[in-house]
Amino acid sequence: MLKLLATPASTGSVLVRSTLPGMKLKDWIGLFLMALLLAPAWVTAQAPTNADISPVPIFRKNSSILFQGDSITDGNRGRSLDPNHILGHGYAFIIAAKYGAAFPELNLTFLNRGVSGNTVADLAKRWQSDALDLKPEILSILIGVNDNSRDVPLDQFEEVYDKLLTDTLAANPAVHIVLCTPFTLPVGNKKEQYEEWAARIRQREEIVAKLARKHHAALVRFQPVFDAAAQKAPAEHWIWDGIHPTYSGHQLMADEWVRTVREFWPGHPK
Repeated sequence: MLKLLATPASTGSVLVRSTLPGMKLKDWIGLFLMALLLAPAWVTAQAPTNADISPVPIFRKNSSILFQGDSITDGNRGRSLDPNHILGHGYAFIIAAKYGAAFPELNLTFLNRGVSGNTVADLAKRWQSDALDLKPEILSILIGVNDNSRDVPLDQFEEVYDKLLTDTLAANPAVHIVLCTPFTLPVGNKKEQYEEWAARIRQREEIVAKLARKHHAALVRFQPVFDAAAQKAPAEHWIWDGIHPTYSGHQLMADEWVRTVREFWPGHPK
């Protein structure tokens, strides 16, 4: 049993001694200092806060955020209500995880209806049930790379996409739309004739930008982000097959999506 004795020293200070055999004053001082060093770790092991995460003003209380697109958005998402898999493993999941945890009081709902292999025409076929009926406050769309792979004519791509957006705003005039541009890097079989492939991606990118201006949507340009990242590490670090991002690439997408949306709607909308 530990017993500490306090006796006056000749200097008028208090001398602390342990009655445990072999324990000297310097040993107790060492233990005391170690406890002080470890204390901050005990104190900081608390529930996470949003102190270090800037809010996204458009994320208002009870907002629903819907991500639409192809396999890049799909991310092998679950098709059940299982919350562990429902958002897939891509940029949509990263955004949802970060802001759902940082701002639980907002009660945000994140939805993923991306479908692997979809073109913009495929989106149109399922738009009523997978978009309009969900009535999201924020609608994010990333589409175009499959249209590029299948040589869908540019005018057809634009016409179908334009009607999709027009119908969306007619059904829900208050919805906030985020349009994301298709992107690529020279990886895998995309290295072959890459310039021609990338040039056609850029054409679809500009169509998306045109539609964003027309429909007053936020525009997330992913291609410049991946181009810059490829200067820091090989293209394979960011996109594994010329189309689908790695986990590092998805983080880039999540960061750029949040940055763009925050800047496009900087204040709380009425």
